[in-house]
Amino acid sequence: MENHSVLKGAEPFYFEGNEIGVLVLHGFTGSTQSMRFLGEQLASEGYTVYGPRLQGHGTHYEDMEQSTYEEWVQSVVQGYQWIKERCDQIFIAGLSMGGTLTLYLAGKYPEVKGIMPINAAIDIPDLEQMRGQTEPRFLDAIGSDIKAEGVTELAYEKTPIKSIQEILELMELTRKELRSIKMPALIFKSLEDHVVPPENSDHIYEEMSSEKKEIVELHGSYHVATLDNDKELIAEKCKAFIAKLSSQHSWEEK
Repeated sequence: MENHSVLKGAEPFYFEGNEIGVLVLHGFTGSTQSMRFLGEQLASEGYTVYGPRLQGHGTHYEDMEQSTYEEWVQSVVQGYQWIKERCDQIFIAGLSMGGTLTLYLAGKYPEVKGIMPINAAIDIPDLEQMRGQTEPRFLDAIGSDIKAEGVTELAYEKTPIKSIQEILELMELTRKELRSIKMPALIFKSLEDHVVPPENSDHIYEEMSSEKKEIVELHGSYHVATLDNDKELIAEKCKAFIAKLSSQHSWEEK
């Protein structure tokens, strides 16, 4: 149960549009604020867009401490069902752990049309070193790894050590799903990232079974690329990716 109210800017958001739906997923300790620009850009193309708030996120880090990776998965599965009720085709984009959850869903739902992981996390050695730890209860923040000046991510000022154990579990499960992912993938990778080692994106690319897959290198952004200097580039690439994969379907209907 969450004991704190949702922070302004961290609310879930949705835009009703056409029969092409896009689920946009935020990251670990972060909030929907990091995905709102991308969500708005995709909605401007007429797509139906939903940005769910992960359980325990966007309120207070004590709420996050009480949440489990299963609840984070449940938050995105509910978002997926919401989109599925309204749309014929579904795409998923996610930043950081949102990228991890994108891959996790892609492994579970082969009908997903295409995925767009952005600096997705499947192996973070710095966190791996803390496996099994229970002390100290809270660590320093990991949010706001942004190169652009004056831009701040709406993220927690503390990271619960218990939550680190949860993301380690999620990353481990997701690594096992990679081989079963077959849909097209557009993978974004910041070359300088102080949270998730850039090699994560290379490993995802190599392990996936998708025939159509591409890595887009981001030269102007750190980890939170959706709020950084490359946010417009990411939006444009995602729009083109979705348009290309969904156009065939639209032509058939005309």
